[in-house]
Amino acid sequence: MRFFSLPFLASLGVLAVPLVAASPPPSGDILGFTPASSRIQRDWENKFRALPDPARMRADMKLLAARPHHVGSPYDKQNAEWILKQFKDAGWDAHIETFNVLFPTPKQRLVELVAPTRFTAKLQEPPVPGDPTSFQTSEQLPTYNAYSIDGDVTGPLVYVNYGIPSDYDELARRGVSVKGAIVIARYGQSWRGIKPKVAAEHGAIGCLIYSDPGDDGYNDGDVFPKGPMRPADGVQRGSVMDMPTYPGDPLTPGVGATKDAKRLALKDVKVLTKIPVLPISYGDAKPLLAAIGGDVAPSGWRGALPITYKVGPGPARVHLVVKSNWDIKPIYDVIGQLRGSSSPDEWVVRGNHHDAWVNGADDPIAGQVALLEEVRALGALVKQGWHPKRTIIYAAWDGEEPGLLGSTEWAETHAKELAAHAVAYLNSDTNGRGYLGVSGSHVLEKFINGVMRDITDPETGASVESRARARSLAHASAATRKDIRGRADLHIGALGSGSDYTAFLQHVGVPSMNLGFGGEDQGGVYHSVYDDFYWYTHFSDTSFVYGKALAQTAGTAVMRLADADVIPYDFTDLAQTVGTYVTELKTLHKTMASDVVEHNREVADSGFFLTNDPRHPLTLPKAETAIPDLDFAPLDSATAALTRAATRYQAAFAQSMDGAATESFVKLNTDLLQSERVLLSDAGLPNRPWFKHLLYAPGYYTGYGVKTIPGVREAIEQKEWPLATTEIGRVSAALNAEAALVDRAATELGH
Repeated sequence: MRFFSLPFLASLGVLAVPLVAASPPPSGDILGFTPASSRIQRDWENKFRALPDPARMRADMKLLAARPHHVGSPYDKQNAEWILKQFKDAGWDAHIETFNVLFPTPKQRLVELVAPTRFTAKLQEPPVPGDPTSFQTSEQLPTYNAYSIDGDVTGPLVYVNYGIPSDYDELARRGVSVKGAIVIARYGQSWRGIKPKVAAEHGAIGCLIYSDPGDDGYNDGDVFPKGPMRPADGVQRGSVMDMPTYPGDPLTPGVGATKDAKRLALKDVKVLTKIPVLPISYGDAKPLLAAIGGDVAPSGWRGALPITYKVGPGPARVHLVVKSNWDIKPIYDVIGQLRGSSSPDEWVVRGNHHDAWVNGADDPIAGQVALLEEVRALGALVKQGWHPKRTIIYAAWDGEEPGLLGSTEWAETHAKELAAHAVAYLNSDTNGRGYLGVSGSHVLEKFINGVMRDITDPETGASVESRARARSLAHASAATRKDIRGRADLHIGALGSGSDYTAFLQHVGVPSMNLGFGGEDQGGVYHSVYDDFYWYTHFSDTSFVYGKALAQTAGTAVMRLADADVIPYDFTDLAQTVGTYVTELKTLHKTMASDVVEHNREVADSGFFLTNDPRHPLTLPKAETAIPDLDFAPLDSATAALTRAATRYQAAFAQSMDGAATESFVKLNTDLLQSERVLLSDAGLPNRPWFKHLLYAPGYYTGYGVKTIPGVREAIEQKEWPLATTEIGRVSAALNAEAALVDRAATELGH
């Protein structure tokens, strides 16, 4: 998985930074530090930021991406052991934690067109001359989707565009059913696992997913090896586990997959697909799509292949076979620690994964080499006399690609400790060239803005924050530009899923952030054999200066979180953001209600009949049930209470930071640790109790993409009105509890 480069965010449904301005920071130099502490902190930070070395990052990437290193492979273990040595050499107390997880690998794959003509898909990515690691065919995982069930099915082929719920609504209007059919969907607009999930709900018996050149192939640039984009035979591997239900080892939901853990029987696992699914290249997809008849696809469904896109069904029929080895494999999390000097029971956790689908230079080694430079630099500071106040834990996770396995199993194993001790979790994944993307908990929004102002962009010499602000202005509407120019901070996006922060934030309630640079380097080799050292050093951060910038950004953030006199949470930005979410819910409900009124008026006036093409008629829609009222007053009241408490705390905090550190800070920090945990529900979200955070979750039908206030939002979207009312009550209670905690914190500061 990955933190996507900015140009791909819209098509892949992943949020990075919706860059909208926020309120100015409180007085003081560094958020959470007294003036005296700030001066000392800046001296150490300047020393730290001089240490990360692009040449060493390049050498580390060449070594770590030298061979395929998927879960269960020899090189995956070898890499973990090498990373462990780097931690120890840098002076960290480090070890490997091993978990045993379900990791299926393919033993039989077949896609063949059996009518009206015959064609057998290659299902293979060929080596490319000049790219040495692309020739490691005996070590590469075949092209497949992990956690697809086994199956051998034959049926008519139906093209379903991106395979999201609205696409099936369009098919229904055209009288097209996928019941008993195999669907072919293109990557994009949602996470891949949503596509077979929705297909199965509509009665399909199999699913193919292909990369259309209109999304990440020749339509956007020269293809590899001439350029960075996906070639005709490139395939995106990836997991299709139903991670919006729960991530991690499918056999041990909610508990660590230790050697003696109680495991589900395979037949009882709820997160496997219901139908077999395989990914294919656009080279293999072209003859399949060209054989489909029926109606011409709507204009928005047409990709960049030189064919007429049609939806089907018929005359194309496809035979699909997927069979896997369902094995338990070990994974190796590398965990390093620098023990805190004065507050060792408060933890700052930082991670990036080390496993890949194949060689994985971009995903994830580009982020992992930055993390290793942080490890070395922080270790060097310790040797120079720096000692963090709080304990710092660094992790190189294994098993992220199949389903956030290593981070989830570790977080589940240590959930009680994290709930008691964790200040924050900072994640990175891939890293490229361009702008810093940040998403995360909004109590950290003001904090990360302060870090961004102190990091220099390596290609322009401006601050990272200035570049982000300039980009936000370039993409802003006229209505928002004044606010962006006039306010001090930029809003960060909310976190859905797709990388290793998920268990920390949404299961345990640890304030989290995801960081990475990108947006100026195109790429179409995601999860393919061509994501390797050759591709990265020709088409991405070729000088590794943005690797250095990531190390400087994340490392500075870690140091500030570890050394702050008061944990630098800010609740005014949280309250403002929650208010925005509540307004969005009201707008969503109001828009749905007015849309139904207009829809029913057109039904009554025969508008749909009169605009229906008699030669190509669509199924005429029927009148819909009117949308009932919802009472948002509890959410309004709770948001107002949080805003008042946040304003009070902000004033107290700013005044306290102007003086010297006091004993009251110790008790205050203990209470602040629980502020994100208050936003959890032990019962979890409806139909998916593993996800406990009431403000942020991956969408049930978006996968990676976030749903904010998800219980309420998804109940409205699914028109489950009693549930929406119940969820409004639950979220309001959590926000009131948060307001009470923030009020107590202000009192502890003497205000």
